[in-house]
Amino acid sequence: MIDYSKINPVAHSLPPSGIRKFFDIVSEMKDAISLGVGEPDFVTPWAIREAGIYSLEKGHTYYTSNSGLLELRQEICAYGKRRFSLDYDAARETLITVGGSEAIDLMIRAVVQEGDEVLIPEPSFVCYRPCSVMAGAKAVGIVTEEKDQFKLTAQKLAAAITDKTKLLILPFPNNPTGAVMERSDLEAIADVLRKTNIFVLSDEIYAELTYGENHVSFATIKGMRGRTVTVNGFSKAFAMTGWRLGYAQGPEEIISIMTKLHQYAIMCAPTTSQFAAIEAMRNCDEDVAAMRTEYNYRRRVMLKGFREMGLSCFEPRGAFYMFPNITSTNLTSEQFASELLNSQKVAVVPGTAFGESGAGFIRCSYAYSIENIEEALSRIAKFVAQRRK
Repeated sequence: MIDYSKINPVAHSLPPSGIRKFFDIVSEMKDAISLGVGEPDFVTPWAIREAGIYSLEKGHTYYTSNSGLLELRQEICAYGKRRFSLDYDAARETLITVGGSEAIDLMIRAVVQEGDEVLIPEPSFVCYRPCSVMAGAKAVGIVTEEKDQFKLTAQKLAAAITDKTKLLILPFPNNPTGAVMERSDLEAIADVLRKTNIFVLSDEIYAELTYGENHVSFATIKGMRGRTVTVNGFSKAFAMTGWRLGYAQGPEEIISIMTKLHQYAIMCAPTTSQFAAIEAMRNCDEDVAAMRTEYNYRRRVMLKGFREMGLSCFEPRGAFYMFPNITSTNLTSEQFASELLNSQKVAVVPGTAFGESGAGFIRCSYAYSIENIEEALSRIAKFVAQRRK
């Protein structure tokens, strides 16, 4: 009889994603509304879909190079320069991956080793900590706070650095808080890092979804390019979640190692998706702008709704998430999410799914129709009012 106790204990001990738990329940619940999953409700723009279809009609069904289609990498470099003043070489400093998540995993595995420490501002996306642990590193959370607009401060970063710190993850615009880091914030972080040999993984998957000032890429801050790998993708801004396409850009010394890991694990990203993404990079700025405008409208509606029902709520400046404080209900994040789902059939994600510092908060996505958002807010307001009686 097989002995399952021999399974890798590190992998065995990893918790399942706290995001998916409530999504799985609500998917089988009649008349339920989910605000739980960070997936655009927009269909991929037609021009992108058509380019994918046309690539199949042309018979482009073979492997691409491990790094991805050179034409796509060239377009990504042109897009990055046009939109964010990034300057990368298509042949040596750009890698196409299966979603931004693969790029995150590859960068962590390429840089860290047993005994290293990875600094992770939290609350933040669920994959950073498990990927760091699986690479043999110690994941060290840095708590970001509502009073600081959930930004990573230079003071907190400096206090967290030890002689074992190898990598800092910069997840901004942030999931789940919607926080952004402005240029002055990033320059303060850079001032701390200049005294170290710490690498940076800058996850900029929501770079196109900011409301107010334009996004600033960390690699454009003086002296930071050589230590930074910038991760981005097509899922959020271009509504291409199911196409599973992302990319990483950074120093050749790191990208070349990431490419080797990618060769053995993946081979190459989906060919059809790559041809579709070329069109996205070239001709879909207006589609992105239209979706951003709609998200901004939904953002204002949701923020107003939470504040009117008496829940304190930080105003997010990026991504498409709201992170209201629910401590006034005297419920934990898990209790609030469970009771809300059971009594009002609305799914949200407990803040603790994004780190212990998320306690007392819930995450709500506004990547849903305005009709669903307004109905969900009505149900949540009813639930909150009942809790306060």
